[in-house]
Amino acid sequence: MGAVLEAAKRDAAALAAGGAGGIIVENFGDLPFRPGPVDPETVAAMALCIDGVRREVGESLALGANVLRNDGRSALGLCAATGASFFRVNVHAGAAVTDQGVISGEADQTLRLRASLFPDSKGRPALMADVHVKHAAPLGDSEIGLSAQDTYRRASADALIVSGTGTGAGVNLAELRRVREAVPEAPIWIGSGFTPETAEQLLAFADGAIVGTWIKEAGRLAAPVDPKRVREVAAFFA
Repeated sequence: MGAVLEAAKRDAAALAAGGAGGIIVENFGDLPFRPGPVDPETVAAMALCIDGVRREVGESLALGANVLRNDGRSALGLCAATGASFFRVNVHAGAAVTDQGVISGEADQTLRLRASLFPDSKGRPALMADVHVKHAAPLGDSEIGLSAQDTYRRASADALIVSGTGTGAGVNLAELRRVREAVPEAPIWIGSGFTPETAEQLLAFADGAIVGTWIKEAGRLAAPVDPKRVREVAAFFA
């Protein structure tokens, strides 16, 4: 756990130095992921990491939680305990066939728990929800624009995330454009494949990006974060 904490703080410092706008803490090293609720030691470990990251970067950056593969309840608990201001849910509405099996959205439970934990709506952490999440296929004949409308307007996500087929994979521009057309009022974030080369075309339809692969040294996923690469990405949002 000591090595995990040191790595989290090291990467957080590099993200802050490079001008990132926020940091998502997630249990990305927990392969294979659990399809539903994670074990209590995972939640405890993530709480330590979020606290360590906060101590490293101070209050300058927004912090978020993503409990993979789809544990929105634990992510909310982490927000309540640590003060993290947003959380990500991979399958918030509908259902998807994934490498963990079939995962169903639990928007009803997630939103009611958030209202219970955060009765003052001004202090509630923002819910970022994927539409046709990566490493998965939507269950049923669900067109991405309709899925986006359901996720944003019926399942009450605060922002939508559009990704490619897998980690680091480029986004399908036609699908991204369709999501923007379907919910023009929604904040839309890129969930994979954002690089300086793709930034302009993606930001024609999106408002932000979650970048985890390209900002690593030499673009290698397992490498430490490179602050120079972070600066290159952050320049598009200056």
